[in-house]
Amino acid sequence: MTLSESERVQNTGPAGRAPTARRAGRFLGRHLWLQVVLSLLAASALIMLLFPGRSFTSVLFRTAVTSLGAIAVLVARRRREKRAAGGSVDDLVSLDLRLRHGEVPEAPQERRAMRDLVAQRLHRTRHRRAALVLLGVLFGGLTVLLALTGDARQSIGFGVLTVVFVGWMAYQANVQHRRLRAMRAALAEDGPAGRGR
Repeated sequence: MTLSESERVQNTGPAGRAPTARRAGRFLGRHLWLQVVLSLLAASALIMLLFPGRSFTSVLFRTAVTSLGAIAVLVARRRREKRAAGGSVDDLVSLDLRLRHGEVPEAPQERRAMRDLVAQRLHRTRHRRAALVLLGVLFGGLTVLLALTGDARQSIGFGVLTVVFVGWMAYQANVQHRRLRAMRAALAEDGPAGRGR
């Protein structure tokens, strides 16, 4: 089994947009700190929107402090993936972009690195359904608590956030899992025909 033609076509995007998206993806992939800063800013802006009245600086500080555990997990995961990809950030970014766009590496060393990276990510996401259910229950519970203790505006806002966020997470988890399985199957193929696709 190889990556389907339609999957490859849908990942390329309209003419002129794919190179820009690729450059942005490569830049963000190289700079983990920028991903963290953008995530903290977005989370802080969302909190300010749902719970106005606090200063942005205090919200940003509290968000950063409460996110320290998640940031540590992200850094540790990145270090393991970097080792699997060959030891450098550029190797990891290159493999990640190839995976995202459905491009199967041809060089034996790159194929081996991609195989290791895919195996690591598949292993890490083996409990994704249970994690999504837990996430849904957690956010649903917070929504109910907020409805009981907060005002209507905050309750509705957090309810919409819950539906959008959990739905988006479920969609992304399925897309990533399909890509990983398709890449694993493509890498398992023997012969130049399978490698060239």
